[in-house]
Amino acid sequence: MRVDNGGREGGIRMGSEPVTAADGFEYARAVADAVLYEGYLLYPYRRSSGKNRVRWQFGVVVPPAWAAEQGLDDTSVAGSAEAPWQQTECLAEAPEDGVLHCRIRFLQCQSKTVEERLPDGSFRPVDSLSVGERLELAFDEAVPQEFDFTISLMDGEQKFDLRVPEGEDVEFVGDGEGRVVRRRWPLAASVTVLTTPYDAPRRLHRIRVRIDNIDTATAPDVSRDEALRRSLVACHVLLRTDGGAFLSLLDPPPWAEQAAKECENVHTFPVLAGAPGDPRLVLSSPILLYDHPRVAPESPGDLHDATEIDEILSLRTLTLTDAEKREARGTDPRAAEILDRTESIPPESFARLHGVIRPPDSEPNGVEVAGVRVAKGSRVRLRPRARGTDPQDRFLDGRTARVEAVMTDVDDARHFAVTVEDDPAAELNQWYGRYRYFAPDEVEPL
Repeated sequence: MRVDNGGREGGIRMGSEPVTAADGFEYARAVADAVLYEGYLLYPYRRSSGKNRVRWQFGVVVPPAWAAEQGLDDTSVAGSAEAPWQQTECLAEAPEDGVLHCRIRFLQCQSKTVEERLPDGSFRPVDSLSVGERLELAFDEAVPQEFDFTISLMDGEQKFDLRVPEGEDVEFVGDGEGRVVRRRWPLAASVTVLTTPYDAPRRLHRIRVRIDNIDTATAPDVSRDEALRRSLVACHVLLRTDGGAFLSLLDPPPWAEQAAKECENVHTFPVLAGAPGDPRLVLSSPILLYDHPRVAPESPGDLHDATEIDEILSLRTLTLTDAEKREARGTDPRAAEILDRTESIPPESFARLHGVIRPPDSEPNGVEVAGVRVAKGSRVRLRPRARGTDPQDRFLDGRTARVEAVMTDVDDARHFAVTVEDDPAAELNQWYGRYRYFAPDEVEPL
């Protein structure tokens, strides 16, 4: 078994190209980073905001003694439930001597204190420090950590200890009028990987990755803020297999449905995370996702709030006053990055944030209907459904129409945007871009 702790952050690559062995986990990094920093700091990105006073909500693996004192014994899949351990179970169709690559990622909490220099040269903690245009506020931050290891599927059960050392960094402000001190506490966890063959029509392996917080230094009666210092925050797992394929637990093949039902996932859930059609990569996240999640290429960058619309959040950020922006910059470096990025978004990028329609990856030029490729410019006869359709569309049954575009909705369902051929307002509707929409099973190719 090989274990590496890089404590590193790599580049983000987005697109639909097939993943190669050299790519490793990079295809899923954008989504994994969004999971890592979800809720890290919320708009308006200021310390004084009430929503930023209770933090670290997902994937928190806390010290066991503190968990026992708090009665934290939930074993549901909910990633917002704090617990001393989390468990991922998934299925892989792979040869007996297949190789499994695993990456564990989480945040290590870090306290930021600010201190002013006294006349005698010593320093004392203060709530805030203002030197020239720079403002620094006492606040908690976090440092990303990554651990990589590789095992064989024949290894059975493998265990190892995961250790992150304590640390302290000091940054002087101005000409030494003050300083910023960042302190981190040590983390200790145990990782157990169990691979077992499963009796199925094909060569199937059940893979379990369990992560336990094994810290013994945290007293049971401390505050949550103190317990977080020795917790793994936003903990999630990436898995990759070479020469094999993971099975979707959301939509398993019929022959593996029973095996999928027997997988027990606690405070995290695994989904296929490679490019569509590539089953070699899994992301097990405390935030529930669909298979093959991805970050839209139009996104200007992580805003730490995936429940919000990027355009609205970016526009709101631009409306902050100069005083509010100064406070946000003094709160956390990641808040300063968001402000700098938002203020530099060009108009054409904002326009793309307003909305985009992209063709389905598999059939960008049309959809096959009754053996005929229907695309922009095709003529069709409309056959709206008898149920579950717009009543006005029922009056168009049997009419002919021209396909103006093939579109995909948010659920990846395809629709034809059409203009009715004998509609007197057809040309006007084309000019305005006002169409009627029909599913592939509601048209007949002509």
